[in-house]
Amino acid sequence: MPSPDEVAAAVARNLRAQRTARGWTLDTLATRAGVSKGMLVQIEQQRTNPSIATLCRLSDALGTALGSLVEVAEAPVVRVVPADQVVTLWHGPAGGRGDLLLGADPPTYLELWDWRLAAGEAHDGVAHPPGSRELLTVLEGALVVGVDGADHRVEAGGAVLFRADRPHRYAAGGPGGCRFVMAVSQPPPEP
Repeated sequence: MPSPDEVAAAVARNLRAQRTARGWTLDTLATRAGVSKGMLVQIEQQRTNPSIATLCRLSDALGTALGSLVEVAEAPVVRVVPADQVVTLWHGPAGGRGDLLLGADPPTYLELWDWRLAAGEAHDGVAHPPGSRELLTVLEGALVVGVDGADHRVEAGGAVLFRADRPHRYAAGGPGGCRFVMAVSQPPPEP
């Protein structure tokens, strides 16, 4: 697994490259992402590790997959991500974690995640761009997915698909916690 310093360096490099490739100033990206210019400066200078919510806002504003911001190495034609290179972007208070396994950029925006929630843990997801979808399959335990104020229980071996262009929540649905794999699909940004 890359060290936090390696991930911070990758985020700084990738964010700056994607911002400048679009000809955007720090002010432009800050406005589009709803993130302060000061925060962007700190990220691009590797002086802070942004939260997953901040990374989501930045990837949404850039119209790119979240994985492209945390990608430590350049992506070849075929990319194999060894277990020690998976990036953990969320740590739960009871030991849960959200690992971004890999992501793909244009023309297809996809992310593949491996999540573990300990008993009693939950994670609130931010709304993705309009038209985004999430597909999840539960490998162990039970998961409760909250979307639009309604909870949906998914047992091990089951799956769920939902519109992720609204706030959503993942919660462990039992005393043993749960593990699920999630794919996130986002439509390409409008020109």
